[in-house]
Amino acid sequence: MQTMRYFLDTHDRARGSFPEQLTPADFEAFYAEYEKACQAEGVIPLRTHVGYADGRAFCLNLAADAEAVRRAHARVGLPFDEISEVSTASPGDTFFRRPINT
Repeated sequence: MQTMRYFLDTHDRARGSFPEQLTPADFEAFYAEYEKACQAEGVIPLRTHVGYADGRAFCLNLAADAEAVRRAHARVGLPFDEISEVSTASPGDTFFRRPINT
């Protein structure tokens, strides 16, 4: 089994990687196609945060490498600004690494 890692990709209207006009219905229809592209490339889309008014999106995916995420985007003609490998850093992640004070 291949090791999967987290990748965050960004989209910004100011950089031309987010549509000028996008409604929630438009996004829902497009996302269905993106999910198919991800499946074909072995990418698991986990979460997308969309700011319709600001024209920004942040997408968290699981994939073997950034190239798989790039290929999924290419399949649907979706531009992006960056694809970065990331780690989780929630309070729960750090809490369990703290020394126990007695």
